[in-house]
Amino acid sequence: MNQQAQTASLKIPFHIVLVEPEIPPNTGNIARLCAATGTVLHLVEPLGFSIDDRQLKRAGLDYWGSVDVRLWQGLDQLWHAFPQGRFFYLSTKPTKSYLQAAFQPGDFIVFGKETKGLPEELLRANPETAITIPMPAGAVRSLNLSTSAGIVLYEALRQTGSLG
Repeated sequence: MNQQAQTASLKIPFHIVLVEPEIPPNTGNIARLCAATGTVLHLVEPLGFSIDDRQLKRAGLDYWGSVDVRLWQGLDQLWHAFPQGRFFYLSTKPTKSYLQAAFQPGDFIVFGKETKGLPEELLRANPETAITIPMPAGAVRSLNLSTSAGIVLYEALRQTGSLG
């Protein structure tokens, strides 16, 4: 990537979308990740906690002022606001690895609630952009939400030359 293209990619942030997150510390940790990377954080209601939740704020430490947080009443509202957006849907169910995705600046990386993930009908409707994080040992069902967000976001940043 040439210097001009690299500079341009730094100006277009990625987007992390949490659909109905349930655990405040996960959302707080992801907010901190977003602050570190200039990523926009989208929270899709209903949330399993209050935005004023003490655990949420503690996990995000004092970085909340550095995060562009947007609240949505549902995924439909988010899709309507970004009709040209490219959405990647993370789940344990798809067979396509996140390493096979060709990320571009401005992409939306969507995660479901901790206990149930994303709806299967959403994944079936988006087979080309439904991706997973391989777990070769097979010892666990899934990774922690904030760990997953960090893994995929940093791969997207690496692919776009946004890591410096």
